[in-house]
Amino acid sequence: MTNKFPARPADAFPFQEIIYTKQDWVARVTINRPEVFNAYSTLTIRELTAAFKDAMWDDAVAVIVLTGAGDKAFCTGGDVKEYAEVFTQRPRDYWKWMGEFIECHDVLRNIGKPVIARINGIVAGGGNEFNMSCDLAVMADHATIRQVGTRVGSVAAGGATQWLPIMVGDRRAREMLLTCEPIDAATALDWGLVNRVVPYAQLDDAVNALAEKLIDKFPECTRYTKAQVNYWKEMAWAQTIRHAQDWLSLHFATTEPYEGMTAFVEKRKPRYREMRAQALEGAPEFLFGAYAQTCPACGTKGLPSEFEFCGRCGTKLTEE
Repeated sequence: MTNKFPARPADAFPFQEIIYTKQDWVARVTINRPEVFNAYSTLTIRELTAAFKDAMWDDAVAVIVLTGAGDKAFCTGGDVKEYAEVFTQRPRDYWKWMGEFIECHDVLRNIGKPVIARINGIVAGGGNEFNMSCDLAVMADHATIRQVGTRVGSVAAGGATQWLPIMVGDRRAREMLLTCEPIDAATALDWGLVNRVVPYAQLDDAVNALAEKLIDKFPECTRYTKAQVNYWKEMAWAQTIRHAQDWLSLHFATTEPYEGMTAFVEKRKPRYREMRAQALEGAPEFLFGAYAQTCPACGTKGLPSEFEFCGRCGTKLTEE
């Protein structure tokens, strides 16, 4: 009988930003961008989706392990440099990017097999959303977990606003989302964000021991158990994620993401209080003022109110 869902050898995939291996019933997926603390780019997300689909279809895979390269970071979320350079200029492309992100998480949550997050270092932003998309988590004792949305001009609505209240409780979720302060491994264990905390030297042994327990269970019973336990996460996700996709895309056209993400790239503190003061003064919610001026010379409309000269022909817009 022809297999309509053939799996491929792991080394058959020409991945550039992840490492994918399969052996002894376990597929291991590693975000391989240690130079940026395993932040994911658009390409990373697409490669993760491809690996997850292959692991889903491969009957020789019983368990998936998701981790990051090196010992400094599991995953620190989206590549803010890419956000700053691309999506603040083309918010419509963030909507497309979010579609790729949603598909990646949908495949991971519904992969039909248990997934273990091997937390080898910093977990930040969307990295924690990947942690929460996994079924179980083993964390090295030096690692930390934090959300960063309100620090960088975004909202953690790609899983964190939906799942943190379910997993750690409402007040703890609000503290993580609103203050963006990190929590240590002991706190993550106490709050239920992870299942085990071990010294880094024992991380692989702990992950492998947990994987062995999962391999020795009936696969169809495991698959349906996972589907049932996912109920509340799926409910919260389905009710909010498409709204988040559109809101975040529109938000990229405003000052907050531009300032927050540019500050991150420039390694400086965002101008939080200056922007609050500008709002008190009635400043428009656009980078260089509302699109309110018309050039008296060339007739170009919608020029920002703070422009002194026309950006098309150079004519002075304001009188001395």
